[in-house]
Amino acid sequence: MLCVIDIGNTHTVLGIYREDALIKKWRMRTESQRTTDEWGLGLKNLFELANLDMKMVCAAALSSVVPQALHAITRACRRYFDVEPLVVGPGVKTGLAIRYESPKEVGADRVVNAVAAYVHEENACIIVDFGTATTFDCLSSKGEYLGGAIFPGIGTALEALVTHAAKLPRVEIAKPKRALGRNTVESMQSGVLFGYVALVDGLVARLASEMGEEPTVIATGGLASVIASESVTIERVEPDLTLEGLRLIYRRNKA
Repeated sequence: MLCVIDIGNTHTVLGIYREDALIKKWRMRTESQRTTDEWGLGLKNLFELANLDMKMVCAAALSSVVPQALHAITRACRRYFDVEPLVVGPGVKTGLAIRYESPKEVGADRVVNAVAAYVHEENACIIVDFGTATTFDCLSSKGEYLGGAIFPGIGTALEALVTHAAKLPRVEIAKPKRALGRNTVESMQSGVLFGYVALVDGLVARLASEMGEEPTVIATGGLASVIASESVTIERVEPDLTLEGLRLIYRRNKA
């Protein structure tokens, strides 16, 4: 089995592949202060609850935007899986031509998403990833990573709002009955949901215009389905895009 792990700023997502099939997936809170043994104990508990044997893991692939957590999980893979994990970064074969001014600045998660999207589409793409940050990544029809845009994530923006506005409450990110809010909660939900939908659709249109192609627009991340249900530009949601990208990159480098 192949264990793939994507370490994000807020959550860490783990997946187990048997051949090309994702047979199990978990989501954990990312804690940068967690030790190697704490990550190992977490992995052990997850495997036991799923009736999976850790000894069956013969390989691992990691991507991370949290360096401290990456170091601890890398050591946990060595200690508890007895494997040397593939860490997505400089020197790893991705199959993409990175057209960023400084390729090393592109986050590993953005590269992994781009690999999965292009392999499955073989066409120009825009990937919108709804996480701690909302990222837009653009791929040409030739498989070139062109760049994109980064914006505060929905939860990040909402937390900033309630932190800096004394009278505004914390609200659930959910679709309100109407855009014209009749109370504070409805007004905040309208601004967060419909405001982000308008942001996504407007920015996708501008990016596509600058690309000069007709890209397929794919959404991923925790709130992708919520935004996609109202968006006119997002064509489909791929919740496991990052895990699939890690699998593909591992296979490409193993070959």
